[in-house]
Amino acid sequence: MGGLPVPSLTVTVSDTDLVHLRRCVELAREALDAGDEPFGSVLVDAAGTVVFEDRNRTRDGDQTRHPELAIATWSAAHLTADEWAGSTAYTSGEHCPMCSAAHAWVGLGRLVYAVSSAQLSGWLEDWGAPASPVLPLPVQQVAPGVQVDGPAAPLVEEMRALHRAHATSSAAS
Repeated sequence: MGGLPVPSLTVTVSDTDLVHLRRCVELAREALDAGDEPFGSVLVDAAGTVVFEDRNRTRDGDQTRHPELAIATWSAAHLTADEWAGSTAYTSGEHCPMCSAAHAWVGLGRLVYAVSSAQLSGWLEDWGAPASPVLPLPVQQVAPGVQVDGPAAPLVEEMRALHRAHATSSAAS
């Protein structure tokens, strides 16, 4: 596989983490079904309650309409600083640099993702898909203070299939 090295180590996530990550995968599938790239995200408060969720909404041309950025924007408008810090953002894919910066600037808590940017970049390169106009930097290179856990091995192949379906449909267009 070409591109950035893909970490061989995956993080063990809890059963609770997997519940929320599975919802992110469902949202990613909804995004794909709507013609968007397959990304979905969920924000959970310190008590374990889902307070916000969204999916990618970039198909109309605004490439900033990522669910991770929507979480940061929503949080800034609806939560207190203590609530931000105690929250966990779950997402189907590791944040891009834009979303990593938003996560850090708002002061959100832990981030858990199903697949890494390096994994996705490697897949896309292998499939001959166009490269992203933004470097696939790990969250901690952009936002070193964010606690990050991922990838989640049980969900990697399902997310790979969703991204493959998107790459195939985009190439046919």
